[in-house]
Amino acid sequence: MRQFPRDIGERLRAARIQAVAHRSVAEVVVAPAVLAQGGSAALGQGLGFWGSAASWLPLVALVIGLLGIGTLQEQMRAHEVADVDAELLTGDLPTAAYTDPGFAQYLKRAGKD
Repeated sequence: MRQFPRDIGERLRAARIQAVAHRSVAEVVVAPAVLAQGGSAALGQGLGFWGSAASWLPLVALVIGLLGIGTLQEQMRAHEVADVDAELLTGDLPTAAYTDPGFAQYLKRAGKD
């Protein structure tokens, strides 16, 4: 810890003691509606049908969003596979080549050209 000259250290100590003595203690204020309902207002209970529905809305939106993203990714993957299939079928490759063991070598060599 850094050492200050004695007079500065004493002034800092006095300022700290004064600040601690004058600090204000925060009061906790509880809303009357929460007390009347036994503290359940924060959980979405006691708010009626629309209040309860509004508290579930973010979760429902999240689930719908995740399902939508999953569906979109599946569609994109299907389009990619269809594009690859179309390229293979419309290329200059004979049909018998698909059963040939050297087919993978042909694809590698054709990709480099």
